[in-house]
This record gives sequence, structure tokens and C-alpha cells, in this order.
Amino acid sequence: MKRRHFLHRTSSLVLLLGASDIAFGAAIVAVRVWPAPDYTRVTLESDTPLQARHFVTGQPDRLVVDIDGLELSPTLREIVGKVRADDPYIAGVRVGQNQPRVVRLVIDLKQPIEPQVFTLAPVADYQHRLVFDLYPTVPIDPLMALIREKEEAERRAQAALDDALGEFIDRIGRSSGVAPEARAPVAAAPGTPPPHAPVTRRSELDGTARGRMNRLVIVALDPGHGGEDPGAIGPAGTREKDVVLAIARRLRDRINAEPNMRAMMTRDADFFVPLRQRVEKARRVQADLFISIHADAFTNPNARGASVYALSERGATSEAARWIANKENAADVVGGVNVKHNDAQVLRALMDMSTTAQINDSLKLGSAVLGHIGKVGRLHKPRVEQAGFAVLKAPDIPSILVETAFISNREEEQKLRTAAYQDQLAEALMNGIRRYFEKNPPLAR
Repeated sequence: MKRRHFLHRTSSLVLLLGASDIAFGAAIVAVRVWPAPDYTRVTLESDTPLQARHFVTGQPDRLVVDIDGLELSPTLREIVGKVRADDPYIAGVRVGQNQPRVVRLVIDLKQPIEPQVFTLAPVADYQHRLVFDLYPTVPIDPLMALIREKEEAERRAQAALDDALGEFIDRIGRSSGVAPEARAPVAAAPGTPPPHAPVTRRSELDGTARGRMNRLVIVALDPGHGGEDPGAIGPAGTREKDVVLAIARRLRDRINAEPNMRAMMTRDADFFVPLRQRVEKARRVQADLFISIHADAFTNPNARGASVYALSERGATSEAARWIANKENAADVVGGVNVKHNDAQVLRALMDMSTTAQINDSLKLGSAVLGHIGKVGRLHKPRVEQAGFAVLKAPDIPSILVETAFISNREEEQKLRTAAYQDQLAEALMNGIRRYFEKNPPLAR
């Protein structure tokens, strides 16, 4: 009797929901679009694995994706509104039920692309993910982009200086009653640098370093995590990827204000960059330094203080260093990397290319930075620690990883959220960079 009553109630529920509301096959739980200068990532997250076929068309450029075992849903339709107007690769997205249990996704493109389509198994807070990475057929040259950015910044600065000088001369002319066209050119005082020469400031590197800083010095800044990978999350919900990006931007502005120096960001917005690509970006611009910025987390909420790490060839200098390195090296698993056989070989080769000279220079850089960070806040360890961080594996670039504070500590999380503390950290890092170059001037390329 009870069984018949249960079956009656169940059948009534099925009739009430209707056939279109009964869940079968895969269900989309989230859609995300991550635009970036290097590539745009589209992620479909579902409760079961998705199978898809895709092809690319030209004139106009489109990526067409057919996803099996799927019914069109309101969550999937949200992808249409996820595309930003400034996305460098995607002009728009259309989605529809192409066949029974086959959804077609049409991505209209702004330029030809080479898509990478792959799936990711559940990890951390994510369920099954189907990922589309849209790379340009002609990759961006990061060094040329950096040089053009520097030239454009100098052009804007010179134009602003010319405007200010013209306004100052006009103001003098109006006060003296002399017509602008009748004014004699203002003679430069002895020793005044020409208009296009960089003005030497007190913050400029001095001594031997200044004499040898006769080329563009590039500092690669690597804000950790990003995009699909939020990094550590503090008790108040602060995401590591947001805090470290803010600090890196403040440090970038300070570096770019220095004569003959330029910062290259491995990411300058909220998108994911695989660990290997972060190293490759730094090497492609022939960076002089590599600084990866993070905000630590630990199982003990009372852990606090900043740390600086360099690479180790002989294992970690402490259990904490090993734990942190393993956690940071897992970023690729959470962020999502298309691991092919060849990619795995390249990654293994890169991991083995570390050199003693690079590690020695990294320790010098780490000591210089650690000394100035210690003036801002508490240090977790009074010395530079070492461990096998994948992101520090560039064999020819002094590289350090800075854990600015413990985001898992409620008090330090609150400090990390403030602009004032972010400024203090950026200034400490800048002072450490200056100190390093004072003792280790960059050589000619």
C-alpha cells in the first residue's frame, strides 16, 4: 500500500514538471569567458563529462561546436551575455538546439584563431569542464609590444610636457603683455638636458649601476593565479588572484617611472596563464628579473608574515617551503592546462634547466627584496627559503616568488585589501629591485 502511494506521488510529480523539465544527460552548471591579449578561454562546466566536435570556418571567421547529450538551458544561454566588447578574439556567441540532444555553439571571431579544445576532470570547487582556448594564428610578439608600449608612454609624456611648457609660456606672455608671436625663444640654462633626454631623478639608480644602465632593463612581474584559478581565499572571501594583481599593477607603475626600465606583466587582467607560459613570456622579452607575487595561505589561521623564495636544486629548505611549493605548482591543475605529450616533454625539459648561477643571483635578489619587505610588516622567515617552484625555472633569469602575507590570516587579509598596504608592498619590492641592481648592474645584451 505504501509503495503504491509512493508511486502515485512520484508520477504526479513527473506530470507536474513536464517532459522538458526532467533532467537527463548532462546539465550545465556554469559558463565563463576569460578574454586576454594572448588568448580567450571559454569554459562550460557541467555535472557530467561533455563530448564535443568542432570545426573552424573562414570568411567570416567562426568556431562551430556541437556538444552531444545536451539540451539547451537558461544557464547555457548566459554565454551570449558573457562576451565583452573589448574581447580581442570573440565578436559574439550564438547558441541553439541543433538536433535532439545536440547543442550547437557558434563563436563569431574577430580574427583567425587556432582553437585548443580539451576537458578537465573535477578538481577543487569545479565539476567537469569543457574548455576552448582560442589562440591567434599569428602570436603576439611580447618584446615588440613592450617596446611599442614604452615608446607610446614616452610620446604621451613628451606631449604633456610640451603642453605644460606652452601653457606656462602663454601665462608669462599674458602677464607681461607681450604677444605670443613676438616672444623670443627661451634659452636653456647651462646643464639643462635636451627636451627628449630622460630627466635624472633622485630615485634613479646611482653609482656604477647608473653608469651601466644604458639599455632597456625589463622586469617580469607575475601576479599568481587568475581566471579559472582564484588562488587562496581569505576568511572574508578575498581572492588571492585579485590582491596580487593589484600589487603587481602598483609595482609596474613604479618600474615604468624609472629611466631605462620597463615592467612586463605575465597577466594584467583576470585570466589564467599556465606556469610554463609565465616563464616563457619572461624569456621571450629577455627579462632581467622575474618576480612572482602571491598571498600565502596555510591550514593554521594564525600563520602570518611575508616570505621570499628562490629555486632549489636539492630540495626544500623547510617543510613549510615544500608545502607552499606543492600548492603553487598545483595551479595548472586548478586553472586548467591542455596537457599534450609534447607539452609534457617541454615542461620536463624546462624543469631540468635550472642553473647554479641563476639560483645564486636569485638568492641575491631575494635578500634585497626581503630586507625591504621586513620594514613594511612582519616576516614569516628571516631568510630567503628555497623549494622546487615550477614558475622559478627560467635558467637564465634571476627569479623569486614573494608571498606578501598570509591571506588565510584574518588580520593580514584585511591589510592586503587596503590600497595603503598594497602601496607599501609595491614600494618595498621596488626598493629591493633598486638595491639589487645597485650591487649587480645589468650587463649589455
